[in-house]
Amino acid sequence: MTESNAKTLLLLKPRGFCAGVVRAIDIVRIALETFGAPIYVRKEIVHNRYVVDELSAKGAIFVDSVQEVPAGERIIYSAHGVAPEVRDASKLRELRVIDATCPLVTKVHVEAVKFAREGYSLILIGHRDHDEVIGTLGEAPNVTQVVDSPEEVEDLEVPDPNRVAYLTQTTLSLDETSHVIAALREKFPNIQGPHAQDICYATENRQTAVKDVAGECDLLLIVGSDNSSNSNRLVEVARNLGAQSHLIENYRSIKPEWLENVNTVGLTAGASAPEILVQQAVTFLEEQGFTNMREIEVMPEHVRFGLPSEIIEAIGAAPAMAE
Repeated sequence: MTESNAKTLLLLKPRGFCAGVVRAIDIVRIALETFGAPIYVRKEIVHNRYVVDELSAKGAIFVDSVQEVPAGERIIYSAHGVAPEVRDASKLRELRVIDATCPLVTKVHVEAVKFAREGYSLILIGHRDHDEVIGTLGEAPNVTQVVDSPEEVEDLEVPDPNRVAYLTQTTLSLDETSHVIAALREKFPNIQGPHAQDICYATENRQTAVKDVAGECDLLLIVGSDNSSNSNRLVEVARNLGAQSHLIENYRSIKPEWLENVNTVGLTAGASAPEILVQQAVTFLEEQGFTNMREIEVMPEHVRFGLPSEIIEAIGAAPAMAE
């Protein structure tokens, strides 16, 4: 196939790991290197099967509950955060906690506590079964209601319609969330919100990149796991713009019929998907004739988050512990 009739692959940037995911994975790796295996992790550290399997092979043990962790052992909380009851249960078992909660998720938790203390009814926009929402809900369960659509807003009842606030899951679709917020503002004209939006920078940037190229693509492929909220939202954003789009765990998920009569493929990855899976998909697509590859950078990302004090202190104490 000559360059002139080669099919096009648009590789979107930014893509893949966000700062919170990099931080969380680094915490597990450093803990394993510092203390040795096993290290227990509550829930998936990030929602990606490849990452979880890789860390499991190095000695991380993933559990659903702190009750599964032997008393006195180390446990890492996932990037999605935990409810206060989980922290209390860890104390009762005298677990040595390392908190890998994304700082942007912690921000939402702090806001939930603040609004609850000020006497607000709290509306949390998000998916009820997502680990992040479960954790945030636990901060003020008696005053918080979860909604994920404008239709659900219609059924909300609160003690005082003038004392209502809303927060959002960090990995939602900007467009869909704006519709829910609009419905909330219509029902509760005096509703309060966060000082800065809760949807994280990486979620927004990846959605913006998809929007920018959707019109050029015959097909948009999103690398990410089925339980990754932000990855699923990228598929929704593309489809809402009329683009054919699919979520793929890796290149093996790509079905031959998807590529029929397709001249331009867009490829990106959710914030918890590693770059190695993207590059494997690139290689596969090149083998299918998509050799005219162009990387399209919508905006640069330079966000970095520092490690938590628990891991910094542990690293500092490690040499002494080994003596």
